[in-house]
Amino acid sequence: MTDVFAPTTLGPLTLRNRVIKAATFEGRTPDALVTDDLIEFHREVAAGGVAMTTVAYCAVAPGGRTDRHQIYMRPEAVPGLRRLTDAVHAEGAAASAQIGHAGPVANAASNRVPAVAPSRFFSPLGMAPMKVPAIGEIGELVAAHAEAAKLAVESGFDAVEIHFGHNYLASSFLSPILNRRKDVYGGSLENRARFAREIARAVREAVGDRVAVTAKLNMEDGIRGGFTLPESLQVAAWLEADDALDALELTAGSSLLNPMLLFHGAAPRREFAKTLPAPTRWGFRMVGKAFLREYPYEKAYLLERARQFRRELSMPLVLLGGITDLESMQLAMAEGFDFVAMGRALLREPDLLRRIQSDAATESACVHCNECMPTIYSRTRCVLRLDPPRPLSADHTN
Repeated sequence: MTDVFAPTTLGPLTLRNRVIKAATFEGRTPDALVTDDLIEFHREVAAGGVAMTTVAYCAVAPGGRTDRHQIYMRPEAVPGLRRLTDAVHAEGAAASAQIGHAGPVANAASNRVPAVAPSRFFSPLGMAPMKVPAIGEIGELVAAHAEAAKLAVESGFDAVEIHFGHNYLASSFLSPILNRRKDVYGGSLENRARFAREIARAVREAVGDRVAVTAKLNMEDGIRGGFTLPESLQVAAWLEADDALDALELTAGSSLLNPMLLFHGAAPRREFAKTLPAPTRWGFRMVGKAFLREYPYEKAYLLERARQFRRELSMPLVLLGGITDLESMQLAMAEGFDFVAMGRALLREPDLLRRIQSDAATESACVHCNECMPTIYSRTRCVLRLDPPRPLSADHTN
């Protein structure tokens, strides 16, 4: 069996093991720039033993953020990002920047620019119609991804992860329920996949072999009429044939319509409602059960979907979802996956991987309550962890 703790390669990188810290928005950038708190978050995870930690979320444009406190890639962000990557490297780990555009998931009211979607929809966050990009503007969005990747290289990142999941912009183009265009970017699956494929090729051309290039791809949206698993298998095959990516991280769910398909476990509806302003909170109480569905938690809960990709693809794959102990890691290796990604378990215990290496019987303390999810609006954290929250800005939730 492949040893999850043995050194391995990812594109041009040599990594100390096969465990990646998944991208989870940290909520520690009140001015859309790196803070000491964000650096410490990733330094601590790196010191905890992961091979690579992923910084989320590095938007390719100001309007591509889920709110205006997130980092967007521009020259002013580079010095802080360089300090972050230096801190991660000092702990022996690599650093990846997740780049992308939130599209219909963007908070237009917070960003103060319209949200973008492949077709015309009303934005409940912006309380206004979303902007539909013309073909020329789509080209500008592709170029923005390439420029963001160049800035990531300048910032010292070892990898970039392109966000093709969760109905962010590229993912929304893949979804037939969200993409009703009649031009070359809509209709057939090949047309709907055109935007994602153009982004991957543009990013690879921009960075060459200086860093690894990966993508987070939805296996399905989990909504009727959305992007399906058979469609995703075909898109993954096209991405593999394009030869622009070093690996795919497989995910599922829609931040717009069904976020819990990614997380599994308890649905923190009451906690989410508390983070919302009064009018939205009242509406959420009416639709919260339909929006935050409940999926029972089990180890490696995305494996059944993901193993179909492993059967049909030869490129490296990253298994995400319910990876919390040595047993689930070894299961992923036995199934032929090249890497595993961990998220919530590392919020609870940043040193979990070191502890597993010391004692193979170590179990994660994460109870999958998912109450960490609403904390993205203040400072992302495990609410059961003993160290207290330190909000960075009084208006951080605005």
